[in-house]
Amino acid sequence: MKKSLIFLMNMLASTVFGQVQHNKNPHNFLPKGYVVFEKINGDLNKDGLEDCVLVIKATNKSKIVTDEQGKKLDRNRRGIIVLLNKNKHYELAVKNYACFSSENEDGGVYFAPELSVEIKKGNLYAHYSHGRYGYWQYVFRYQNSDLALIGYDASNGGAVIDSEVSINFLTKKKLEKVNTNEKATGGDEVFKETSKNIKVNSMIKLGEIKDFDELDMNAF
Repeated sequence: MKKSLIFLMNMLASTVFGQVQHNKNPHNFLPKGYVVFEKINGDLNKDGLEDCVLVIKATNKSKIVTDEQGKKLDRNRRGIIVLLNKNKHYELAVKNYACFSSENEDGGVYFAPELSVEIKKGNLYAHYSHGRYGYWQYVFRYQNSDLALIGYDASNGGAVIDSEVSINFLTKKKLEKVNTNEKATGGDEVFKETSKNIKVNSMIKLGEIKDFDELDMNAF
């Protein structure tokens, strides 16, 4: 009875105007069968108010597996909910419930890439760190009622950087840097830079990404 009453109160607290959902409590945007994996705050639309980003995770018991060492691993995928602060309530801007893989994905001979999400200078960053294999990150900006991918950066290598790539989807430019110093030990790399124009037919939107692991940045 108590759970039913709480559920009813949450439903009444949410008001839908067309496709826009409003609620005073960010956690009330959480869909059934999910938990909050991480909560991030920052201004995404430059109105001076702290918006809220929830990285969420499914709780499907069938996705909890046992590895070769007998250790239980939660392979449930993660998603993201972006909420704009309207002073007296939050407004749903973007939802994507399964775009990120589990933090317990099989990394092969190495551990799985570590995902971190943050807001910097009005942009949303989804950063994957992969230790000695380098990193890659996606930069999104709020526009046209969604978050559009405006930048991509990747570095191949750990202590010694073998190559780097940076894509600016606003200027439609791609910069590639390749280390030519085979004896580099770290910090003494010598890069050959290549810049080219890329074709961007339409902006990639956060709400439409099915799986970040399947985004092919080599296509640009």
